[in-house]
Amino acid sequence: MIVRTRGALLEAMGAAAPYAESQPLRVADLDLAAPGPGEVLVEVAYAGLCHSDLSVVDGARPRAMPMVLGHEASGVVRETGLGVDVVAAGDHVVFSYVPMCGRCVPCLSGRGSLCERGAAANAAGALLGGGRRFSGCGHEAIHHHLGVSAFSRLTVVAQESLVAIDADVPLDVAALFGCAVLTGVGAVVNTARMPAGASAAVFGLGGVGLSSVLGARAAGAQPLVAVDVLADKLELATRLGATHVVNAADVDPVEAVREITRGGAAYAFESVGSERVLAQAYEATARGGTTVTVGLPEPSRMLSIPAVSLVAEERTVKGSYMGSAVPRRDIPAYIGLYRQGRLPVDLLHTATIRLDDINVAFDELAAGRAVRQLVDLSLD
Repeated sequence: MIVRTRGALLEAMGAAAPYAESQPLRVADLDLAAPGPGEVLVEVAYAGLCHSDLSVVDGARPRAMPMVLGHEASGVVRETGLGVDVVAAGDHVVFSYVPMCGRCVPCLSGRGSLCERGAAANAAGALLGGGRRFSGCGHEAIHHHLGVSAFSRLTVVAQESLVAIDADVPLDVAALFGCAVLTGVGAVVNTARMPAGASAAVFGLGGVGLSSVLGARAAGAQPLVAVDVLADKLELATRLGATHVVNAADVDPVEAVREITRGGAAYAFESVGSERVLAQAYEATARGGTTVTVGLPEPSRMLSIPAVSLVAEERTVKGSYMGSAVPRRDIPAYIGLYRQGRLPVDLLHTATIRLDDINVAFDELAAGRAVRQLVDLSLD
């Protein structure tokens, strides 16, 4: 069975900005095959625009083309394929952009964000089982973005890409837990395992960085320093719990953080995807401290740090992909913190847009004028 859906299709990477003029994403009617064994048809409610999507549009993170983008989203299950046992029709769900097979060594070691089969499927632009369900616009097969492809009214995903949530959680809020919150809060809780009372600095205040501010605040960081070059994002970081803010366009952020934290932050988080900013975060980290990087630089970029400091100062650098998360454990837990008022993630929501306006919205994201814009897939 084939159903029709309306989605945002990227047919080639590297279009020139502004995207409102170059129109890299083509909103069109597409064909979507029924879910196969272990797969689920989901009606997408809201999908967030993330720098991980933008990095495919501009070519910084190459992916197989053509592709329906979108990976941070919420929705409602409409149909299940044979063998699906984790969700049922009518369930409200948040998508996970790493489908975790549960059988490889990383999954069995509690590090599902590094799932080997999930990583291979994502790199190939396929679902976990290897299939592709989109077609149309002259293409026999259209690739899936991170197993999700949420910029479509309907999508088919592996059941391993879904986390069921309570039906009373607003779906616009729920969407934010699929990437920004899962990644940013997870970097603090899972990767850094930051204890209460430790000093922290967050470099870069996009959706993930501001989520790290939320996570550090909930974990009891003191002081908590937020660093960016945009005044409005620094103001929002203060509302989210930062005790100090540093405008890196006006002052040396390393010196400022080291002064505020009296010698360096015990934990520093970088979410820009820049090797230069990562080096700054490392330099602003205290002796014996931990630097966590969440951003995804362009693959050819290299980091240079004083090698001797790793030993002589017992320093640690850690990568954090998807917040080192186990989504079916962490998403319900973080939603619980939201309900308690400890993670006010709704403050990350900048605007709600129509799918037809997605190219303009990517201009807003690229310019740093938006934290999280949500596509409402119900709007024609």
